[in-house]
Amino acid sequence: MTVGVKICGLTEERGLDACLEYGADWIGLNFFAKSPRYVTPVRAAELARRTSGAGSVCVGLFVEPTDTEITEVLDSVPLDVLQLYTSLERALSLAQTFGKEVWLSCPVSSRADLPVQCGVQRLVIESRAPKDASRPGGNGLTLPWDVTAGWTAPAPWILAGGLTPENVGQAVRMSDAPAVDVASGVESAPGIKDPTAVKLFIERARSARIA
Repeated sequence: MTVGVKICGLTEERGLDACLEYGADWIGLNFFAKSPRYVTPVRAAELARRTSGAGSVCVGLFVEPTDTEITEVLDSVPLDVLQLYTSLERALSLAQTFGKEVWLSCPVSSRADLPVQCGVQRLVIESRAPKDASRPGGNGLTLPWDVTAGWTAPAPWILAGGLTPENVGQAVRMSDAPAVDVASGVESAPGIKDPTAVKLFIERARSARIA
């Protein structure tokens, strides 16, 4: 089974073009203002236009968004997926309101935290943020990868948090993850993707089950 790859937090064309050239499955645009990878709807629309016909799916990341915030983004950005940091109940409500595929971010600390039910299309499994963190995800923290080994997931899922070209192969093999999500692990600076790192990350994720 081919491992899916999402590159998140795109802010500039060079990094985005590398994601498209090397075949990332999903392109992530971050609409959380406290993130160093935040993009305005106007900037996101410019980036999203470059993905037209390229075969990659556009994912918009939101943290506890209001309906108005999502509407303002969708008015100009052709998102395919809403990735949400919120409750399952709120995620289901937003899915019904906007008619979009929804992914729910699920921070975990141990195997007991792994979800056993799910009404959305995909789960993003990552390490729980520190109590003093300014954002619920994207903190570069690595989850103990064996936490998910053998887990019977209630929906398709993605492993996120602290992944790099150097560790993604081991992470896939230990976690049994069907897909992976990276932001800071392929950057030369916050929000600035390194094309060489993007290439290596995608190649090593895809070959992890062969090695």
